[in-house]
Amino acid sequence: MPRFSILSTFPPTRCGLATFSRSLADALLAIGSDPIRIVRAVDDLDAPSPGLAAGIAVVGELHVDRPDRTQATARLLSAADVVIVQHEYGIYGGDDGSDVIAVLESLTSPSIVVLHTVLAAPTDGQRAVLERVVAAATAVVVMTEAARALLIRHFRVDVSRVSVIPHGVPEWTTPAAGHAGDRTTVLTWGLIGPSKGLEWGIRAIASLGDVAPAVHYEILGETHPKVVAHEGEAYRERLEQLAEELGVADRVAFDSRYLDADALAGRVGAADLVLLPYDSRIQVTSGVLVEALAAGKPVIATGFPHARELLHPRMIVAHESPASIGAAVRAAIARAEPVEARPQGMSWTAVAGRFRSLADSLVAARVARSA
Repeated sequence: MPRFSILSTFPPTRCGLATFSRSLADALLAIGSDPIRIVRAVDDLDAPSPGLAAGIAVVGELHVDRPDRTQATARLLSAADVVIVQHEYGIYGGDDGSDVIAVLESLTSPSIVVLHTVLAAPTDGQRAVLERVVAAATAVVVMTEAARALLIRHFRVDVSRVSVIPHGVPEWTTPAAGHAGDRTTVLTWGLIGPSKGLEWGIRAIASLGDVAPAVHYEILGETHPKVVAHEGEAYRERLEQLAEELGVADRVAFDSRYLDADALAGRVGAADLVLLPYDSRIQVTSGVLVEALAAGKPVIATGFPHARELLHPRMIVAHESPASIGAAVRAAIARAEPVEARPQGMSWTAVAGRFRSLADSLVAARVARSA
């Protein structure tokens, strides 16, 4: 079993990338990898690293304002057999996150770069950075066929080094109970901010006042830390004001907590529908989407690429359209049953196994070259 290091945001940072990396690290440990070395990508919003579980060690930090740490970061990561680098434009320093290129080019161990965002219309800078990131990687992973297609279509890449490994999902053991009889619960969860399109969901709920049992909308999750740093809780306050103005404050509930896995599973299990009214037209990976499907919940979502890849067309709604969302919710309630199959082969254990297999092949190739 190869030893892994991971470069990424990581708890206590609260973002999708940090959650992904922690889940992957835990799963790699569960299938026999030990230890996992973490170098956290951090900025001024991050708290100090806490003590972690046995087998996971935060060995360093790469600060967005410290490009001089490139060589030290590369040495820390290269102490493992294989380096996994999580890539998003916004988490590394330099123009369009370009500081990560020097880290990749300085590694002495094989690297797997996981692309969490692949843009259909990148700027020249974004295209140049991603092409250099891919060129410096030993192998590249995307999580959807849509992302692979975009990567091939819009970037100059070596297709032979690109693999599709899906986003992992937890093993949901909480029964998918559904509504309590006196209401139909629509749930959106995750870190919230203006790009989540929650205002369209609230407006849709206002159009469903005649539906029985009454439709209630739960918005679960704290405001994204970077949104808080920029504008405080102004977005959440605008949503609360909108619910008041539309007369649905009694049917729209806000819970600003960041729940642990067990508490979240209970809330998801109690929901009837999951709504993802995201404004994004380009999101190629959504952890909330795959987790909702893994929990056996019907999902209504705007037509971002990952949703189009996984959902039935009748569950896809127009962007920024309360009417489209409302119609889909009505139809789903009328069917009164889940319409999506639980995703197969996407448990974190299965996903970690695929990363291990890819890592094994990289280590074997390296040994063969040096023989």
